[in-house]
Amino acid sequence: MLSPALSFRPVPGDEVVDRAVAADLRRAYYTTLDAVVCVTSDGDEVWRSAFGPPSDRRFGHWSGCALSADGRAVWVYRPDVMAGRDRPDQWVVLDAGTGALVARADLSTVGQGGRQLSHRTSGQVLLNVGEGQDGSVVYRGSLTEGRMDLVRYPWDDRCLIDLSPDGRRFLTVHHDQTDLAVHTYPDGEVAFTLTVDAFGYDPDGTYLEWGGGYLDQDTVVVTLVGETEDEDELIDALDTAFRELPEPVVPPQHCYRQLIRGGTERLRLAEAAGRVAAAMVTVTPPGIPVLMPGEALGTPDGPVLRYLGALEAFDRSFPGFHSEAHGVSVDPGTGDYLIECVREDVRATW
Repeated sequence: MLSPALSFRPVPGDEVVDRAVAADLRRAYYTTLDAVVCVTSDGDEVWRSAFGPPSDRRFGHWSGCALSADGRAVWVYRPDVMAGRDRPDQWVVLDAGTGALVARADLSTVGQGGRQLSHRTSGQVLLNVGEGQDGSVVYRGSLTEGRMDLVRYPWDDRCLIDLSPDGRRFLTVHHDQTDLAVHTYPDGEVAFTLTVDAFGYDPDGTYLEWGGGYLDQDTVVVTLVGETEDEDELIDALDTAFRELPEPVVPPQHCYRQLIRGGTERLRLAEAAGRVAAAMVTVTPPGIPVLMPGEALGTPDGPVLRYLGALEAFDRSFPGFHSEAHGVSVDPGTGDYLIECVREDVRATW
């Protein structure tokens, strides 16, 4: 299990929107909507560089920060157009020790936020400015004698994902999420492209997530998202289960009495048809009970067992993303759902 190496506290009242931490863990840097701030691990403010004038606009925009590879400079993206500061968006470099301005450049974007990646050997930084439905712009910045040299890559429809550990390539995903591309660094030439169907999926129902990255310099991890037949079945079953309520058979207190006296048994879904639930079953989300103690589970193709069966199938298809089903046990060997039911011999005495 992972545990925190160190925790940094922001200055009281600051609403943090992005952050970076020095390699020696002595200082942290963060941005708010109106400033970039440097603090110690105790939360003491070392310096603050305000984005004047202050803005009270809340359009979902956020400023970003990243440390240079050598830790000596803080690169800051400022979405000044969305903030209503009556000036272009800016990319700013500050001295990490003092907060003094080192360089700045105006950008031709109307961005909502910026993702920055520092190149380990060249000292350069990549910036991806997201412009919402208008696309995404990628810049490469470098410092030369106190000025910023800025290069804009010749596309506005690709989202920057990651730099390879050796710094020779970088990964992008199309803004429409239809393909990924691996580019050579720094020129941005496309080494190869993979579309959704290259992974064996139908592009009409599957798309590439704006996530993933390099596992090592030769291995790229990508995420594909889409609805499967199991998910369609799950959504339909959920809707039916909450429209067609189970039949109450006995009062809940009768079931609780049997639960504590050993008058219940755990059954697989295939065995539970026609039985009476001894415990409440709640699936999160949505966090609403689908079955109460004393209610009948119904027929194999009825709303309750059909819904729980769809959840069971989903959990098997996507291990590690299982549902939170309270009142349901899972057989660790088979993945079968187990439901606590009143024993038939006990029920016969009612």
